[in-house]
Amino acid sequence: METKEKVKVGLIGLGQRGNGLLPNILNNDALITCICDKFEDRIAKIKKIIKDKGFEEPFGTTSYLDVLDKKPDCLIVATSWNSHVEVALAAMDRGIPVAIEVGGTHNIADCWKLIDTYEKTKTPFFFLENCCYGKDEMLATSLARNGLLGEIVYCQGAYSHDLREEIAGGIDTHHYRLEEYKNHNCENYPTHELGPIAKVLNINRGNRFLKVVSMSSKACGMEEFIKKTPKYKDRLANVKFKQGDVTTTMIECENGETILLKLDTTLPHLYDRNFTVCGTEGVYCQTTKSVVLDDGRYDHEKDPIEKSFLNQKDYDEYLPEDWKGITQEQIDAGHGGMDFVMLKHFFKYIKNKEEMPIDIYDAAAWMSVTSLSEESIAKGSIPIECPDFTRGKYKNRKPLDVLSLPTIVKK
Repeated sequence: METKEKVKVGLIGLGQRGNGLLPNILNNDALITCICDKFEDRIAKIKKIIKDKGFEEPFGTTSYLDVLDKKPDCLIVATSWNSHVEVALAAMDRGIPVAIEVGGTHNIADCWKLIDTYEKTKTPFFFLENCCYGKDEMLATSLARNGLLGEIVYCQGAYSHDLREEIAGGIDTHHYRLEEYKNHNCENYPTHELGPIAKVLNINRGNRFLKVVSMSSKACGMEEFIKKTPKYKDRLANVKFKQGDVTTTMIECENGETILLKLDTTLPHLYDRNFTVCGTEGVYCQTTKSVVLDDGRYDHEKDPIEKSFLNQKDYDEYLPEDWKGITQEQIDAGHGGMDFVMLKHFFKYIKNKEEMPIDIYDAAAWMSVTSLSEESIAKGSIPIECPDFTRGKYKNRKPLDVLSLPTIVKK
């Protein structure tokens, strides 16, 4: 196996997400040299998978500090949410480029720790928000950049994902969501929808979040699910969940745009991120896979919305090259191909010492929505001001998309 030019990766966290990242790391320009998890059985399992694929067995440990001592080219952190910041701070202090998986934070002070440590060390930091690299998100961004949607005024998105089994199953799998939903009521997973929206709106690069307002419904979904599920109904019978079934969050931006987010993970439905971008010349809607422009194609007053369903394929020329040339194997490797595309470019950033397009300021701004929404809900859904983690630098930072987008001039 040729390893000379490969990026040497330390992988911290070998649970569900760590396992999901594994094939996309190995199929990219990288080599996993160190792995870490607090559970020995996970370490043994991943060692075997890597060795069976023809790679050298990695160093394994239950302490991420041991991985830092090995000085890999970069660290990928796929642990539970509450340990992302701790590991990232330690990596940056050691000068090891670090990428952390997504999730929110309940502590604004943690965001400032990330910012202060990065600004002190200048160690490269990347936020692994794969949806920013998604095919739909990239298409909408390209349509916006090419002017087809006009001036953007409103965006919305959702994390609608039936996670009842995953949450309850934490009693056996150690999944962190069980404790999260018992103890908090907030927008706990904002970045899948907010990340791509923030990139479209150039947040931290000429624009910023000003205020957050959030509210949650009552919490019924998990208790009903547990009652009707034999393997949980006795063991979790007395558990009370604080997290509301549906949490809606509004964000006001400095340049006048508004954002609506929805967290919906404890009721029965199908997966949907509902990424939507609305401008003066048109709208993109991920749920219906549709583009509706002010170009005469539709009668906006009379045509039913179904007429536009699935028409986004008519705009494939606006996709970046990564999505025009993606293989079925890369698509099947995780989340429809976005994991492969994201990690391919992350390793390129590391090798070429390029600027990270999803950086420490983005991570802090997006993650902080969890804490801000929790405060808003607890105080009766009042507006909460958003910190400026750039300390004013956002005013002069130039927009930076995650992928190179085509410029298409229509006659």
